[in-house]
Amino acid sequence: MATYVLVHGGAHGGWCYQPAARLLREAGREVYAPTLTGVGERSHLLRPDIDLDFHIKDVVQVLEYEDLRDVILVGHSYGGMVVTGVADRAADRIGHLVYLDAATPVDGQSLSDLSPKATVRSKGKVVEGVELVMFPGTEPIPHYGVTDPDAIAWMTPKLTPHPYRCFEQPLRLNNESALWAIPQTQIVCTSTLPHRDPARMEPARAAGRLWDVDTGHDLMISEPEAVADLLLRVPSA
Repeated sequence: MATYVLVHGGAHGGWCYQPAARLLREAGREVYAPTLTGVGERSHLLRPDIDLDFHIKDVVQVLEYEDLRDVILVGHSYGGMVVTGVADRAADRIGHLVYLDAATPVDGQSLSDLSPKATVRSKGKVVEGVELVMFPGTEPIPHYGVTDPDAIAWMTPKLTPHPYRCFEQPLRLNNESALWAIPQTQIVCTSTLPHRDPARMEPARAAGRLWDVDTGHDLMISEPEAVADLLLRVPSA
């Protein structure tokens, strides 16, 4: 039975995967959707030292304490930064790496390097010593590309601001040979595909696992059936 670990993007939480996770579980798969520290239902744990490394450790801890192996590790948006770091630190536990309309960094890159417009700090503010951005209603993409009124009503009260340190900290990789040996799948929004680095898409393209979905950025909310169907096509090892 394949095991999925689904990592959310900035300002979200594990809650955003509920529709897709339900479908994966109905198909008999095991699913974990952890929420990163400082956002979502863990927003009460906000602290000044939360950064990209902190979030990488969040997910590595899930893998280790749940003793998960041959995991299909999925990252959406900012979560692409996180899962790349997780796969670098725990390559022996990852069977497949999936980028879900996600950042696809290499060593030394930050999310601010990859998406400067999406991580603008002009609308941020400091709360209890933490610089926060992406306050609900100020995100660069209105409703993260979700257009269905019911879905917007469901997600809006769950969104939380995100610590900016996570976006400005460069990713540091220490085990690149093992990391890049992990099979990759790219599931992207049709509208973003022309703007993506072809070199970073090539491993998935060469393997026949570069797929696009014609929807908005939060595709796991707007098209959960399509996302779940594609994830079920991903081999676990």
